[in-house]
Amino acid sequence: MPSLVRMKSILSPTLSFALNLPKATPLSLSTLPSRYCLCNPKPMQKPNFFHLKSTMPSNTIETRSLHTEASQSPPGEIHVIVGPMFAGKTTTLLRRIKSESSHGRSVAIIKSNKDTRYGLHSIVTHDGEKFPCWPLADLSSFRQAFGSDAYEKLDVIGIDEAQFFEDLYDFCRKAADYDGKTVIVAGLDGDYLRRRFGSVLDIIPLADSVTKLSSRCELCGKRAFFTLRRTEEMQTELIGGADKYMPVCRKHYVCGQDVREATRVVFEDQTVRCT
Repeated sequence: MPSLVRMKSILSPTLSFALNLPKATPLSLSTLPSRYCLCNPKPMQKPNFFHLKSTMPSNTIETRSLHTEASQSPPGEIHVIVGPMFAGKTTTLLRRIKSESSHGRSVAIIKSNKDTRYGLHSIVTHDGEKFPCWPLADLSSFRQAFGSDAYEKLDVIGIDEAQFFEDLYDFCRKAADYDGKTVIVAGLDGDYLRRRFGSVLDIIPLADSVTKLSSRCELCGKRAFFTLRRTEEMQTELIGGADKYMPVCRKHYVCGQDVREATRVVFEDQTVRCT
């Protein structure tokens, strides 16, 4: 019993101390002794990653912008029609454009304003078929000339005599990849020297389809894949028709001077028949 009384006397102060604890107060940095502060508090600064947009390379920002733009429209298509002169490139282009129009799609055709052979505001086939068009110096001006609202509603864009447009690649890529347009391109793939002509060959890696047309050799009647110039002019761009050019096969193109002489004879014979 004495030991129990002694134990009560020992526990009583402890219980009293526990019951009389002061009320807890919120902890703040100002109430801490200076020895607990490792450094003076500074205003909170934004982490550097909030500024990533301004420090990113401009080409990265442009790429993200293009991806955002692409997500707004389904991707379009690019179809390329090439071949020598008198192969029916414009005729094939018109056939495709009319087919798209008959299926309820809005269409427009662009041609270079350098080509005024059959009038400025129409494309005309060698058979005399006509279709209204937009004559332009460059393709980048088409959207403004056509109207932004009308361009947004446009489904199919045809480009005739595409070899004359230096900005062909950029226009086709943007129109198909980001604006959702179907672009049908018709033009010469080579000049009278059988060298690349303009940017037509550059867009082949972008194309959904490539159609290589042929004509008939005026000297033997075989399939013609090349264009022979009848005249002695040397410049690459020399706009003309049958008075300046003729389709020929490989054999008669390679013949060189013999071809030129045969060309002169054929041309003179045709002139006599016309008169």
